[in-house]
Amino acid sequence: MSKLTIADEAHRRRTFAIIAHPDAGKTTLTEHILLAGGAVRAAGAVKARGDNRRARSDWMKIEKERGISVTASVMTFEHDGKMFNLLDTPGHEDFSEDTYRTLTAADCAIMVLDAAKGIEPQTLKLFEVCRLRNIPIITFINKLDREAQDPMALLDEVASRLQLDPAPIWWPAGSGTRLRGLVEVGTGRFQPYAKKIAGSTDDAEHPAALPLTDAAQYFEQGEQDEVAEAVELVEAGYPAFDRQSFLEGHLTPVLWGSALRHFGIEDLLRAIGEWAPAPKVMPARKEAPPETRNAPAPEAIEVDPGQNEVTGFVFKVQANMDPNHRDRIAMFRMASGSFKRGMKLKVQNTGKQLSVNAPIMFFASDRELAEEAYAGDVIGIPNHGVLRVGDSLSESGLVRFAGLPNFAPEILQRVRVKDPLKAKHLKKALEGLAEEGVTQLFRPEIGADFIVGAVGQLQFEVMADRLGEEYGLDVLFEPSPYAEARWVGGDKADLEDFAGKYRPQMAFDIDQNPVFLAKSSWETGYVGERFPKVTFSKTLERG
Repeated sequence: MSKLTIADEAHRRRTFAIIAHPDAGKTTLTEHILLAGGAVRAAGAVKARGDNRRARSDWMKIEKERGISVTASVMTFEHDGKMFNLLDTPGHEDFSEDTYRTLTAADCAIMVLDAAKGIEPQTLKLFEVCRLRNIPIITFINKLDREAQDPMALLDEVASRLQLDPAPIWWPAGSGTRLRGLVEVGTGRFQPYAKKIAGSTDDAEHPAALPLTDAAQYFEQGEQDEVAEAVELVEAGYPAFDRQSFLEGHLTPVLWGSALRHFGIEDLLRAIGEWAPAPKVMPARKEAPPETRNAPAPEAIEVDPGQNEVTGFVFKVQANMDPNHRDRIAMFRMASGSFKRGMKLKVQNTGKQLSVNAPIMFFASDRELAEEAYAGDVIGIPNHGVLRVGDSLSESGLVRFAGLPNFAPEILQRVRVKDPLKAKHLKKALEGLAEEGVTQLFRPEIGADFIVGAVGQLQFEVMADRLGEEYGLDVLFEPSPYAEARWVGGDKADLEDFAGKYRPQMAFDIDQNPVFLAKSSWETGYVGERFPKVTFSKTLERG
């Protein structure tokens, strides 16, 4: 039992996400942050061998086979008096929806850039999401152990493309085979880099830091003076770090290193602990219970992390993390209060009450019972279809946080199971996957086909893999006659008039919301002009 106050416990939480373009080294960085934080003795992607040579945050079979992250995962660890909640997100653009929802649970983001490639398209998209949500960003420029772009060119790219003031905390002395180490801007402290010993399976320990003026043994002739001059230029030409400007989203501290060589990682973890914000006051609405008649209008409120009532929201649902138990876990980001195992929480939009008797603290696929949790923490709530993405939970059942959006899919395909006797199992499995929020499931009003929608083709491959592995279903995906899906809204009479004329193209999503399946983008525009009183939406808020 904690002796600290609720507000003090919240204040020592750091909940952050890692965002990057695929192959920027995000998952390797995740491993080494866990290693630096003492959460593991060996980074799974580096030291382990055989079947264990996999990132600990990648637990799905397809993730292990392809070496990519396709689902968000949560890792919690305690270090230096603070509690860290690390949210690892998929880098692949086909899973951007999962990443977007995960960012709603983060108070800070670590933006990982490849030192040779700079800002790549997916990085730019994820940055824009962070900016929309006012999430402060720490920049980590990775892969210094390989040949890199000019460091100043990289900083100028951050300034020009992201409209962020870069504040370099460290400065690289070379890259690739010429990497000598890092110099701390402002202090002149030099952190030498130890090259990997040829033929060795282990990385060499990096020597202790020392003043740059005393580090001649690490440089060839003339290099030390060049580095000192470059640091002087950096100190004169770039702004010094200002935490308030960082928290307001105007400035990003820039750190450098190599995740693979565990270089610069301790400094990054220290920066997260010192600079990343603690859980913030969150806007919400206080609403009457669902069964209340003539309920008053919702009241805008602010939820303080230090208040007594336990509140929070579900940003992700994940099924079958443990195939032996056919589990279904809702990831619940706490916004306030002091949670104790066995507490009863109410779902705001349904009024259902849950006894949370087996809450889980995550370490990727490993888990342990959470006896207590505070604002900023992410706990897993096992449930059987009661909780959905976007649900708000609280002790009173009256607090509602902003819902999480569903995005219209870009690819629509039919799905059928090869064994017709398993059609009922397919329906249940598809609904389970759709409830996780990764794919959309549409059931046309006419016909027995299931239409599955996704952002990218890789999602269908993941779905086929999971249907086979987790549900024992061998499925086929086939082209559908539809190109776009739009949620429709409006007055009841207008909707009935429209649906009557386009009945063969009407469907319902998993929440029974009406959906129009268009055969082309031209058709979407055409019906929109014909029925101006009907809305055709690309997003729908869930929660």
